[in-house]
Amino acid sequence: MYASLSSTPALHVIWRLCSFVMNEELQRVATALAQSTTTLVLSGAGVSSASGIPTFRGEEGLWRKYRVEDLATPKAFKSDPVLVWEWYQWRLQLVHDCAPNAAHEALSQMEERFESFWIVTQNVDGYHQQAGSQQVIELHGSIRRARCLACGKRMTTPVGEGIPYCDCGGILRPDVVWFGETLPMGELQRAVDIARNCDLFITAGTSGLVEPAASLLSVAAVAGALIVEINPVRTAASHRVDVILEGDAERILPAIIARL
Repeated sequence: MYASLSSTPALHVIWRLCSFVMNEELQRVATALAQSTTTLVLSGAGVSSASGIPTFRGEEGLWRKYRVEDLATPKAFKSDPVLVWEWYQWRLQLVHDCAPNAAHEALSQMEERFESFWIVTQNVDGYHQQAGSQQVIELHGSIRRARCLACGKRMTTPVGEGIPYCDCGGILRPDVVWFGETLPMGELQRAVDIARNCDLFITAGTSGLVEPAASLLSVAAVAGALIVEINPVRTAASHRVDVILEGDAERILPAIIARL
């Protein structure tokens, strides 16, 4: 009978060393958070993954035969708004069926404890607000809202089949940023202004590749902020950060809270 690799003395020492380093880094981030005058968190899809929402290309369902690029564009909406709305109603139902996870809850607790704490999110599920966060900048909009193409009015996304209409008679579209569209300049400028003045910048669950959101890291770095990355694997931004916390956001963020 062979002893398990995990029980060998060398690997046990390595495991303890890794745990020690992780604990040290977690404490470093917790201390920086406690001392920070302004903290900015950039959240991506990895923050919401533990909420249980299936990916777009799941094994089941109508949408496995479509590419997201075939549906999330102004051209797609113009050619077949019924199909696009059917897809968004399906996605909205998934969001309602699931709930915020420990990562969202931890970020909400951080905002409660620290006055100047901001979240800039690339997600459209609205889970940050549902978990209690209030200082949230939605760079890509929200699937929970719709916008009138005629008058520009925003409202809660109506639930039902077919194309929803505004009171003014105009067609509603999902209030999200589609491929080929620019980010809302007001939200982006607010995010840049906060990044210029933050002393702690945390990326959580994002690859660091999607622009212009990814540029916020550079803005914060130039301002002298401590840059922290939380992700299960190394990313394109890893070589530019000060602290790397490898792991899922729903595990790492509560661990930071526990050390405050």
